[in-house]
Amino acid sequence: MFVNHYSAPGASRLVAAAILLAASLAMTAPVALAAEPVEVKVGTNGVVSDAPFFIANRKGYFTEQGIKVTFVNFDSGPKMIAPLGTGQLDVAAGALSAGLFNAAARGINIKVVADKGSTPPGYDYVPILVRRALVDSGKVKSFKDLKGLKVAEAGKGGSQSSKLNEALKSEGLSFKDVQHEYISYPQHVTALQNGAVDASITTEPSATQAVERGIAVRLTMDKIYPDQAVAALFYGGAFIANSPEVAKKFMVAYLKGARLYNDAMKDGKFAGPAADEVIRILVQDSNVKDPALYRKMTPAGMHPDGQVNEASMRRDLQFYKDQGYIEGAVTVEQVVDSSFARAAVKELGPYKR
Repeated sequence: MFVNHYSAPGASRLVAAAILLAASLAMTAPVALAAEPVEVKVGTNGVVSDAPFFIANRKGYFTEQGIKVTFVNFDSGPKMIAPLGTGQLDVAAGALSAGLFNAAARGINIKVVADKGSTPPGYDYVPILVRRALVDSGKVKSFKDLKGLKVAEAGKGGSQSSKLNEALKSEGLSFKDVQHEYISYPQHVTALQNGAVDASITTEPSATQAVERGIAVRLTMDKIYPDQAVAALFYGGAFIANSPEVAKKFMVAYLKGARLYNDAMKDGKFAGPAADEVIRILVQDSNVKDPALYRKMTPAGMHPDGQVNEASMRRDLQFYKDQGYIEGAVTVEQVVDSSFARAAVKELGPYKR
């Protein structure tokens, strides 16, 4: 007599148990196999041009790439160089300066991998300011009238010094034709207000605050030195060597953040379609907490494909050499690695606003 074993009570229980076991494995296997997010330590200043970091973090772009970012705050960019070179930091963002080139000349392996702040026409976020009293009196009408006056700069050997040099050259003057006062950006507005300096190269949002309060007037650089590379995204050499795939994934997330940032831009202001969203994120994570101030200030330019203006870097490097700021032989090619940005753009496709 034929016996249907699959209808037997014991067999039914075995089948049911097998089904439950398979279902259990199906639910638990993905959890067990899921890779833990890779931690990437990122040095920031909390400035507005750190926007791609904050946007990518809040929007989940780093999570999409299997990355957990840990932000390490510094009160100045130069303080990031040593920990970046020793591998204590993986990624950092800061101003381009003679210090970067000197670090490379000393064998510290740091690479400029993407744009993080530039000045395309209409986006001069580090303008030259002049005390309003000097403009109202007619004493200063153009850059040539800065001769002999005191000009505040954040530090010796920064990109802002090269910018001032270009402004002076445009009117037949030299870098030595003005008095250089090296004081930190937060002190510029006060120094202009009390007459301690006559002019300054001041970053946003302090520049807008000085103009809004009637302390200073902007002198435009759009036609004299457009598209200057002011700040950049840096990778440490150890990060590149030990985690190249993570470095590529980080760049994908970073550029997605930079592209949303660009969606917030219009006519030299935070006035694009994504402005409200980007401002909300920046209010949460940057040092600037006033939403209204974002609408007034000039944002940093940020290339949506991460392209760094190497011609600008060469111009600035030559200025540093001419001023005796460079110690040793170094070239722009030694400090720039565009391969990660190119790979990310290949994956993301061309930027569409």
